Amino acid sequence: GALLALSKPPGLPILGRPGDLSLHALLPALRRRLGLRAELHVVKAPAREYSGLVLLSTCYHTTKKLQQFFTNARQRGQHPATYRAVTVGVPAEVEGEICTGLCWQQQGDRAMVVPVLAPGRHSLARKDVKITLTCYRVLSAMGGCALLQLQPRTAFPEQLQVHLTLVLCPALGDHEHSSHVGRVLGVPFFLTPEKKGHTPTRTQVLDEELVSRLGLSPRQLHHLPLHIHLQELVLP
Repeated sequence: GALLALSKPPGLPILGRPGDLSLHALLPALRRRLGLRAELHVVKAPAREYSGLVLLSTCYHTTKKLQQFFTNARQRGQHPATYRAVTVGVPAEVEGEICTGLCWQQQGDRAMVVPVLAPGRHSLARKDVKITLTCYRVLSAMGGCALLQLQPRTAFPEQLQVHLTLVLCPALGDHEHSSHVGRVLGVPFFLTPEKKGHTPTRTQVLDEELVSRLGLSPRQLHHLPLHIHLQELVLP
């Protein structure tokens, strides 16, 4: 019918400035290539850094109806979106929930999403902090890495990356939030933003064995994409 599903590579933004490569900029060419009469609208798509399912529609009413469905489903505690992630480290529990407050915090000249482990009532009332929840399950583990299923029950920018650091298993290719996980004698622990300092790590630190298994040189590590993938969308 009106729906079209694509798989997006990591690093492609949904919106962009005029002249920049983005999903929206590609829609007219896609419409011509497929011979569609009506314009394409983005119903649901993963964030820029993620790969995975993009749901498009040629019907404005279908787009609005489905977007409302996704919002209502989250409010009812359902999880219409399922992600997969490759993590550096294996969670201590095979499955569980990650619940924490999240907020934007200015660090130097950048705004970052940081966890607020014990948010106050006033910050919640002012909506400075939002309580977020992700359900996870370990699907496979090997060589100190894991394949996780992630089902966010709330929507907040970079929620999945931050939540994975709280279980001490940052996503492979997370060059921003992985620096929240430190190690002493091989044992991981969480570094709060204050302890971490105001200079975020630009490249994820991986042990030599993993870098060798990935077949990458140290110079190539900065280009390692974020391994979080929108795997499945449930439709009404």
